[in-house]
Amino acid sequence: MAKAKTKSKDLVVVESPAKARTVGRFLGSDYEVVASMGHVRDLPQRKLGVDVDNDFEPTYVDVGGRESVLKDIRKSLGGARTVYLATDPDREGEAISWHLVEALGLRGMKDVELRRVVFHEITRAAVEEAFADYRDIDMQLVNAQQARRVLDRIVGYKLSPVLWGKIRRGLSAGRVQSVALRLIVDREREIEAFNPVEYWNVIARLAKSADASQTFRANLHAIDGKTGRHLVHNGEESAKVVRDLEASSYLVSKVVKREVKSRPAAPFTTSTLQQEAARRLRFGAQRTMRAAQGLYEGIQLGTGDPVGLITYMRTDSTNLAATAVAEIGDFIKDRYGAEYFGKPRVYRTRSKNAQEAHEAIRATSVLRTPESVAAHLSADQRSLYDLIWKRMVASQMTDSISDATTVDIEATGGPSGTPYTLRATGSVLKFQGFRAVYVEAKDATNENDDDEDDSDTSRALIPLDEGEVVNLDELKSEQKFTQPPPRYSEAMLIRTLEENGIGRPSTFASIVATIESRDYVARERARFKPTKLGVAVNDFLIEWFPDIMDTGFTAGMEEKLDEVARGDIDWVPMLQEFYAPFDGSVEGAREKAERVPRSQLDEESDEVCEECERPMVIKTGRYGKFLSCSGFPDCRNSKPLRLTTGAKCPEDGGELLERKGRGPRGRRFYGCENYPECEFSTRQRPLKAPCPECGGLLVARGRNGAKCVTKEDYDGPAPEAESDGESEGAQVKVEA
Repeated sequence: MAKAKTKSKDLVVVESPAKARTVGRFLGSDYEVVASMGHVRDLPQRKLGVDVDNDFEPTYVDVGGRESVLKDIRKSLGGARTVYLATDPDREGEAISWHLVEALGLRGMKDVELRRVVFHEITRAAVEEAFADYRDIDMQLVNAQQARRVLDRIVGYKLSPVLWGKIRRGLSAGRVQSVALRLIVDREREIEAFNPVEYWNVIARLAKSADASQTFRANLHAIDGKTGRHLVHNGEESAKVVRDLEASSYLVSKVVKREVKSRPAAPFTTSTLQQEAARRLRFGAQRTMRAAQGLYEGIQLGTGDPVGLITYMRTDSTNLAATAVAEIGDFIKDRYGAEYFGKPRVYRTRSKNAQEAHEAIRATSVLRTPESVAAHLSADQRSLYDLIWKRMVASQMTDSISDATTVDIEATGGPSGTPYTLRATGSVLKFQGFRAVYVEAKDATNENDDDEDDSDTSRALIPLDEGEVVNLDELKSEQKFTQPPPRYSEAMLIRTLEENGIGRPSTFASIVATIESRDYVARERARFKPTKLGVAVNDFLIEWFPDIMDTGFTAGMEEKLDEVARGDIDWVPMLQEFYAPFDGSVEGAREKAERVPRSQLDEESDEVCEECERPMVIKTGRYGKFLSCSGFPDCRNSKPLRLTTGAKCPEDGGELLERKGRGPRGRRFYGCENYPECEFSTRQRPLKAPCPECGGLLVARGRNGAKCVTKEDYDGPAPEAESDGESEGAQVKVEA
């Protein structure tokens, strides 16, 4: 009896195994879904790989470790008549599909039909719709990706050797990372140049004359009709104002009541998600994107099929699909009431180059509430999904409504005869609207003003009428000083990059990671401070490569890349226009620039040389940082640099030190000072306080939690003495 012929399966290629599992469940047994594990081809690692004299033709090679992946995909081709390229819906995804075609030789296969499919959420409906609406590979998007890759390769490979020769080996420069570094250095110089200005806050507590128990607070608002933020400049002026106000009579001169409406924030883009996750969850950009990637690629919910919980997480659009808005509207009316949903809200992104056909980051179904899926998610995924879901729902809810009251009180009759105006404000929330679900967080600043409470908490003002007499209950005058602009937090830096048109959704996380891993910046209390090395690199690049370091120039290059993606310009002439002056600058710097003195790169320390009593400085060598005498070469004393945590090794009681793995991007870990005799190590940040249950080693867990790694019998809040509220970027003490 003849053996039945096995029906060939169509082949589907995605990037990751998790995405492959989710998509495969939706498509069924007629399809085989395989993962490319990301890019399969790229420019070579150890040479330029771009023929600048031949229209910048790139030379692509198989990515290391992908040979076996390509081999497996070729086997899976079998007798497939159709190959679906289902990589991510952006330029990078389009380029991966194109590279797959070239690497596998699919274009020359006459019996194989190629179909490019794109979906912005991994749900059954979205996948089925995408497979019914396939298209060809978009070479405009591919060329935009190629142009960016070639441009960044040219800048990196041409600039970095100049830095090696003029500053120190192992450094790197980049078209976007260097501008980000400049923002941080410029801000630091603003802070250093800032001159604090003294001022005094004058705050009065007043009471109704008819009922002394009804008091309210008012701030000095005007002196002799002159208003301003800082009206009192020194202690002498403050004493005069206080004397006058203590002897004054107070009359309510104006009461203004108005209804204030507040609109909800737009749904998340990549940038705003990273910013809000940093503010609320203290997640770094990379940590945010890792959690988002898992939510997008698919989560197994119970016994059913895995499903993508959020739409694609690399986007600069604030648009929502009409079907999603309708579902959200029904949910809001059902759960909160009809008064919480008016009409669909449409948001337009501020970025003129945003792809409005794409969607904002949202939950794929509003019915999958954070509570209903929490048990199936990791801690990071739970926190991030809760944020995305609430922001999405709130974005379609009605305005919040408050009654705001402003009361001016005239103070007259003091010894100097100067009239004063005090102002009291109050706000009462009448209707929550979107606030019932979510309110956007704010960036913390260095400002120490407390004239007004800017929190979202409503505060009522006692009833007051024009012409009413009130009495002084208490008067307080406080000395203050103006504060410099704050250093950039990760959220602030990403927002500034986006506002200046620098970088794109897929690059923000890598920009931050690169300048940090190169030791160009360090974190102090979760904010970026440039190192001496970072300042030296920044200043050198500004002097010799002003275009590369100019925010306007860099933003202009991003716009040109967007024009390539739209098909408005060709990528080769764009690169030709850039390359000639850039190459001239490289040659000029190589021939004419002087080497930066090593003394400009050394970081200060608190240590003193035991041999000559000169200060020790922190230097960086082939194997990392070490302490060296500032009197080198007269004094050659040096010793290892220890980054201590204050925690004790659970094996032998030695000090746990922060260490870094090998290579320029080696991961941070914590190991015993007695290595190699003691080989204990952990990647989790050790806490000084011992376990309250067994006295063992505690490591940080989440935002304010701790876990015992010695006996694993404690998993709770971090001891109060140790918890600093920061889960990332914790600072450690530097000792010799």
